[in-house]
Amino acid sequence: MKNKVVVIGSYNTDMTIKTKKIPGPGETVIGGFFSTGGGGKGANQAIAAARLGADVSFIARVGNDLFGQEAIQKLNEEHIDTRFIFRDTELPTGVAFIVVDDKAENSIVVASGANAALSKEDIETVKSEILSADILLVQLESPVETIKDAIKKAHVKGATVILNPAPAQKLDNDLLSNVDIITPNIVEAEMLTGIKVTDEESLKHIVNEFFEFGVKNVLITLGSKGYFAGLPNVMEYVPSFKVNAIDTTGAGDVFSGSLAAFLAEGISLEKAARMSNAAASISVTRIGAQNAAPKGSEVQEFITSYKVAESEIVN
Repeated sequence: MKNKVVVIGSYNTDMTIKTKKIPGPGETVIGGFFSTGGGGKGANQAIAAARLGADVSFIARVGNDLFGQEAIQKLNEEHIDTRFIFRDTELPTGVAFIVVDDKAENSIVVASGANAALSKEDIETVKSEILSADILLVQLESPVETIKDAIKKAHVKGATVILNPAPAQKLDNDLLSNVDIITPNIVEAEMLTGIKVTDEESLKHIVNEFFEFGVKNVLITLGSKGYFAGLPNVMEYVPSFKVNAIDTTGAGDVFSGSLAAFLAEGISLEKAARMSNAAASISVTRIGAQNAAPKGSEVQEFITSYKVAESEIVN
């Protein structure tokens, strides 16, 4: 029987424009391809986990509007339990405006809307669902005090708590000490520890700083370079899979959501991280965030074909 994954976080409607370059201050550029779709770090990670077969519940707040209605419909289609999504009568569903350049880099502006109103009272309302979690996955697009309260409840119950500390902001040790696995990117790792990433040695210093904060395991995502793993008995750099990236939006979310799903299957953290690295690599070859998340069969096929391709190159 698979373990239960509960995700607490944001849902945004993403509006994405592809363009040759991301405009600077005061600059207007002519874009190309435009699309709308589901987004928000919480929803992205919930869908990434669900597509890999995890039993996922999603706790969030959306507006009582068309985007909110579409959000719940989309999540239901992904076989995610949406009974714990609150409908806000005053604030709209969050939106994100995303510009992606021809190098697959992106720039994002978010209007949080109802996401900013997810409260400790909401968490208390759905407490029983949180306490039923084997794995709790959270981010920081919801109010920090709300997330902190949820983490504490899950930690006391004995759930594995995964924190993707994005967007980057300072956090206190009371929150971090209840985290089992943290998945920051370089910017977030630097902000949380005050240590600049310059080389592999600096990454080791960052990991040790997280250990001092009370975090049990650290996975620092490095974009196209892969990730750095700091576990109790492992300290290593793991390179990325070489792919033709066209859109990096949501790759970190795919990594964190996949990690929760693979852990829910009983896979070891070290192996789950490597498989999540593969899932994220697949996602950057596709447009969008949620639509780019792969299914389990795709991850297995990708890993197998990649190994074959590597052996052919060696031979």
